[in-house]
Amino acid sequence: MLTLLHIENIAVIETADIGFDRGFNVLTGETGAGKSIIIDAISAILGERAYREVIRTGADRAFVSAVFDRVPELDWFAEYQVPFEPELLIQREIFLDGRNLCRVNGRGVTVGQLKALGRQLITIHGQHDSQQLFDETTHLGLLDAFAADGALLERYGAAWDQVKRRRAELDRLNMDESEKARRQEMLQFQIRELERADLHPGEDEALEQRQKLLLNGEKLSAALNEAVTALGGDEDSRGAGELLDDALSALGGVLRYDDALRGTHDRLRELSFALSDAAEELRDYRSALGDPEEELDEIGARLDLIHKLKRKYGSDCVQMLDYLARAREELDDILFADEKIKQAEKACAAAEEAAKRIAEALRAARQSAAAELERRICDELAQLNMPKVRFLCEFTETPLGPDGMDALRFLMSANLGEALKPLSKVASGGELARIMLAMKNVMAEQDSVSTLIFDEVDAGVSGRAAQKVAEKLRSAAKGRQVLCVTHLPQIAALAEHHLLIEKNERQGRTYTEVRPLDREGRVRELARLIGGAVITDTTLMSAAEMLQVES
Repeated sequence: MLTLLHIENIAVIETADIGFDRGFNVLTGETGAGKSIIIDAISAILGERAYREVIRTGADRAFVSAVFDRVPELDWFAEYQVPFEPELLIQREIFLDGRNLCRVNGRGVTVGQLKALGRQLITIHGQHDSQQLFDETTHLGLLDAFAADGALLERYGAAWDQVKRRRAELDRLNMDESEKARRQEMLQFQIRELERADLHPGEDEALEQRQKLLLNGEKLSAALNEAVTALGGDEDSRGAGELLDDALSALGGVLRYDDALRGTHDRLRELSFALSDAAEELRDYRSALGDPEEELDEIGARLDLIHKLKRKYGSDCVQMLDYLARAREELDDILFADEKIKQAEKACAAAEEAAKRIAEALRAARQSAAAELERRICDELAQLNMPKVRFLCEFTETPLGPDGMDALRFLMSANLGEALKPLSKVASGGELARIMLAMKNVMAEQDSVSTLIFDEVDAGVSGRAAQKVAEKLRSAAKGRQVLCVTHLPQIAALAEHHLLIEKNERQGRTYTEVRPLDREGRVRELARLIGGAVITDTTLMSAAEMLQVES
């Protein structure tokens, strides 16, 4: 759970350290005091988008850190090679230039990696979540999340990917006749052009290397001539070979006097053979050079052709030969289209049939889960002062698609005798908030996240309904941590831990502070929530009585 939140330079908060406890925590304060800023700070350490505009005026960076305890050893730590500790420290810095630095247990991570971790630590529910219930395209995903049959969804996803590939292949083969003729003509031209070029892998690099060598041919020829002369001599000088022969002749004449010189004589003879071989190789290399100008012209023309083809077919000879292979394959598909279309149709039909079988199994699982969801939602809403509500998952069969063969929308009747209608037609703001709370409470049982945050989900709720919402939030906090931003005294009174967010002014600047309330402080804050700005003895007595009853 989240135990400590440290904030620096975010909006009106210069610095704040906020401690949270297990169970039901509420945050209250005047409108504009900074409650939403705290939620934004928590969102930041969960990897959500954070804009530089949140940085407090005059500061060059904002900083948020959070400490979690009793964190399980999630797969995330091994995946991103971050050291695991049951006490988890997350830090995030946001700079004016837009940079973000994120650390988990001291190890740098990306914002995306932080988001992947954050969604396993905390779930935040805000007013916009309730509005999402009006969007019927989200209803099927909510049911799937409740059903929690990830393996079946994964199987269907793989089957649908196969269908998409088969359909794309069939569409490619089924191009209209005029397009097919144009494509055939173009492919034939490209194949002829590449085949005439007779390219070879690595040819362009070899030619460029040879061209470089020949462009320095004058220096090369001069060096070869000098080397050959040094070894073999010329009209004006004796070469190393002749001098070595002289040395051999001199030593050969005295070997009979001292046999100890024979080893030296033999080594000189080996040197003579090696020198002779080297001189011969240099002469052959010099002869093979031929006419550099003529060869340079040939290489230049060949490279010009290759560079022209590169602009069309690839960055080197290997890529162009790959393109040639693909062009031949595509032309073959066109020339033998009828047969290939039949094969593709069979493969597509088989893929669709396989996907339909899984989609039917998915539908059965969804319908079973829908019946359970309907029952659970109605039970939850009955506890939230909506005892006459009816809630229905209405399925519509659709063609095979990304979500299977089902569309789903939630229908509701809030009062006895009213027909079931879409939520957008019948749900008031307060009813919608309670439906979302019921949905989240049911979903939470499938969720391993230990901290739930409710950001003013009590909007539009009052009276007895507010009391029921408060009881449900406290119930949801059993065995986990719940943080709730609220304006309702009924909810604040039921909290186990109460934090007050206050905005003050000092030296022409606005500052927000967060402090835990003792019993006396809670009474005064509840009185403010009940009566507004003017706190009377009567409201204080009502607040004390409410706190006494709820505790």
